[in-house]
Amino acid sequence: MVLTVMKHLARISRGGAAAVALLLAAALPQAALSQPTGVAPEAQQLLKASTDFLARQQRFSVDTESSIEVVLASGQKIQFDHTARATVERPNKLRAERTGDLVDQVFYYDGKSLSLHNPDGNYYATVAAPGTLEEMLDFARERLDVVAPAGDLLYKNAYDILMQDVTSGFVVGKGVVDGVRCDHLAFRAPHVDWQIWIEEGKRPLVRKLVITTRDKLNAPQFSVVMKNWNLKPKFNARTFSFKPPRNLQKVEFVLKNTGETKAN
Repeated sequence: MVLTVMKHLARISRGGAAAVALLLAAALPQAALSQPTGVAPEAQQLLKASTDFLARQQRFSVDTESSIEVVLASGQKIQFDHTARATVERPNKLRAERTGDLVDQVFYYDGKSLSLHNPDGNYYATVAAPGTLEEMLDFARERLDVVAPAGDLLYKNAYDILMQDVTSGFVVGKGVVDGVRCDHLAFRAPHVDWQIWIEEGKRPLVRKLVITTRDKLNAPQFSVVMKNWNLKPKFNARTFSFKPPRNLQKVEFVLKNTGETKAN
């Protein structure tokens, strides 16, 4: 099917190709074609309203579907897909269940310790963790090389993190993600471009995020779609704590920068 389409496109004359390009250009929002310089105030306001809204939520859960591209030495792109469910209770609780092509893992944080359980590998690791969600996310990324799904959005200062080094941004227009009407924004920083789709209305929740790495060969992308937002989930005593079964093997985390190993 793909080869058939490619052969068909190859037969389009120069005039026909130009007509197709003009047709596609006409369908694009004018803001996207003009690509304004600087950061548009409307784009800032929409993003700030979204991050502030999520920061005010004391508990929530969300499902994510993500894809990440890896570029081979030949320049060929390979895509890997993952699904996850993140469950959060501020100020210091998080559970993330991830499955996919590269990972099958459950991530627990109870305000005192961080545990990773790999069901397929039949092992787990536990380490003492800082006392707030934001501090734990920093610790996990910097010392353990572990990143929570769409982790930047979980910070209370998510707006400042997302806008760091941004040089331009604008409202592309309206879009629909998973049946939900959204505002589509686009931003640019020195090494990355990123787009974000934010739900319209009283719940300005992020529905999609796409990051393009411009300083890597062939500009690989990471994309995540966020769905099934629940702002009033019910938790039980075991939601955020991990008690390993007896048959699981305990392993130790290797902390980055020092080579030091640490476990509870």
